[in-house]
Amino acid sequence: MAKKFHLIDFGEDEATNLAEILNNKTCKKILDHIKEKEASETDISKGLKIPMSTVHYNIQKLIKNGLIEIKDFFWSPKGNKINMYKASNKVFVFAQKKTKYLESKIRLILPLVVFASLLIAANVAYFYFQNQGQEVQVDNLARFKSDKELVQAFEKVYEAKRSRNQIGIISGIKKVVGGLFFRGRDGPIGLTSGVKTGSIMEASRNIASESSQKATDYSKTNIQVEGVDEADVIKTDGKYIYTLTKGKLVIVEAYPADEAEILSTVELNGFNPRELFIENNNLLVFGSVNYNFDKNEYGEKLSNPKSMSAMSVRLYDISNKENPKLLRTVDFEGNYLTSRKIDSYVYFVVNSYPGYRDDVLCEDIVPRYRETDDDLYPRVNDIEPIAKCTDIGYIEPIQAESFITIASISMSDEDEEIEKQVIVGSGQNVYASLNNLYIAQPSWGDGSQKTAIIKFELDNGKIKFIDEGEVKGHILNQFSMDEHDNYFRIATTIGRSSSNNLYVLDKNLELVGKLEDLAPGESIYSVRFMGEKVYIVTFKKVDPLFVIDLSDPLNPEVLGKLKIPGYSDYLHPYGETHLIGIGKDSVEAEIGDFAWYQGIKIAIFDVSDVENPIELHKIIIGDRGTDSNALHDPKAFLFDKDKGLLVIPITLAEIRGEITSSSQRGEFTFQGAYVYDISLDKGFDLKGRITHYEGESFSFRGDSSIIRSLYIENVLYTLSNSRLQLNELDNLDMIKGLDF
Repeated sequence: MAKKFHLIDFGEDEATNLAEILNNKTCKKILDHIKEKEASETDISKGLKIPMSTVHYNIQKLIKNGLIEIKDFFWSPKGNKINMYKASNKVFVFAQKKTKYLESKIRLILPLVVFASLLIAANVAYFYFQNQGQEVQVDNLARFKSDKELVQAFEKVYEAKRSRNQIGIISGIKKVVGGLFFRGRDGPIGLTSGVKTGSIMEASRNIASESSQKATDYSKTNIQVEGVDEADVIKTDGKYIYTLTKGKLVIVEAYPADEAEILSTVELNGFNPRELFIENNNLLVFGSVNYNFDKNEYGEKLSNPKSMSAMSVRLYDISNKENPKLLRTVDFEGNYLTSRKIDSYVYFVVNSYPGYRDDVLCEDIVPRYRETDDDLYPRVNDIEPIAKCTDIGYIEPIQAESFITIASISMSDEDEEIEKQVIVGSGQNVYASLNNLYIAQPSWGDGSQKTAIIKFELDNGKIKFIDEGEVKGHILNQFSMDEHDNYFRIATTIGRSSSNNLYVLDKNLELVGKLEDLAPGESIYSVRFMGEKVYIVTFKKVDPLFVIDLSDPLNPEVLGKLKIPGYSDYLHPYGETHLIGIGKDSVEAEIGDFAWYQGIKIAIFDVSDVENPIELHKIIIGDRGTDSNALHDPKAFLFDKDKGLLVIPITLAEIRGEITSSSQRGEFTFQGAYVYDISLDKGFDLKGRITHYEGESFSFRGDSSIIRSLYIENVLYTLSNSRLQLNELDNLDMIKGLDF
């Protein structure tokens, strides 16, 4: 019998939809699977080893576009209707212009062999689905050979800990990393969503005209590597500001300033948002959710209810700023570590800490996963293991207490398959270049402290394991790592204040150069790699700033150092020969081998003479107790060399009256943004302060505390959890405040 055909005009939306589906690897796999034999969603999920939620999500798209159809159905023993799907017996014909005449001719001669020549004469294209071989990723990552082998790896660690009585009875494998305690699987929180729109503007905005009104001069997130964006609580595209506050996504029309207003507030009930990215008219939010399942897929109560604490990724279409549309939801059991955006692909890392018990099955250990196009509360059968046990990798020596998932998602194509690599281990810090991602995880082999480094290649959403290496000591943060000319550089500290080291590894993570025992008895407080130089600040009582030459990767060399009171928590480049350091001032204790932290210290270091670095300018803000988010979160640090602008949030503590000792703490008197004119000639000139508090506050640590700042043209925008405030950059006069 002749195949049914469907004539489509190239200009129709249907043509675009079909083209997108044909480029979707998961859709093609499903079509191949059911081409010859009908199958249920469960059959497809098991046959292709794809989570049930992913199968359901793509099945709906295929049905909607006429590529598959329900062939039959049956009733399960529990009384549920189970659909059987089969590829539709249909030919799709694409024409430059669809006409009834062309349709009648095709219908008449479709069974004929000469049909192809007619298509050419009529200037149309004929498409029929052919078998597509599944892409197989090949790398040298070791993987478990069986379910039993993976379970035994976890069992070995569990038994060792129990025998040493280090943790006691373990109901869920939990781990302390860097002083942070990570929870295992948690209890329930409901999940609903709604959009509350702000003031109603004209019906449908013209995107093209809006785009032409965008400012060309605006600040971006302070990042480590050029071209590798990092997620934050606030982003701008020069016209709109997108921010997360109090569990909501808020979109503001920010430019021009006198017309600024809140366009929409998306209520994210049950979803705790953390950071976001923007890409043209799409927005991606990272956050966390908790699910509790007390019923099975048939609605029957479970004797042992299940729960899942997950990192959730939400992709929104924000082409209509007044009514964002949720396109995709992806849940990974575990905790969000960090993410990076390269072009339109976002790469992110998840740590998962599974529950372990005696006689556990492998699928009960593996992190769970689900994918959908809505934010409805999932059913228990929507949650699937993220991978087969034999697809999970490991690094020797195996530390089977947790899992790391490295995944990618496209921000430009909502249908593109999620790429995932799952390995046994835990990630503590992440560094990413334009081509590679490195995960650093602590290791305690043979009684010594080490850092294991795992390298993955990044390529248009693809993630490929490259190699692994190891160095002595532990790292401070992501700025302790860097890649330059195919060499990986990393700075570590052994113990709390024993010795500090700098290691250089080649592209295969083999150690090729090292500089050890730097500043014995001190600890690394900040690191900044700048091409063939690295600047390291160590501290115990004074602040040694080391200038180290890496032009010969095999022989790192200290060129010079500067010892001054205090320390820098963060170093920021000011051109090629100067650095800005922000940290704390200090005073040596009269008794004991330590120093008392004092107020915030900001300095400009001149490193043009590498053998004799100098402190060119400095300021001290407040007394002991003064703090700033910028000390531990560089995204709170706003600097623009061309504008001569420096803005940092400050929680100010001041001693009122006589100072009686170096350990004396001040009282909180202010919280807000300090705005400086900054130059190499004059140093720091305080232009003024901006606060969101309207009166006195006991601690100045409430919702009105400023956490971020950015500029668009000549307007400074400051963000707290209670408002977005606009001030003139020239004189800091307030323009308006938008309360959340």
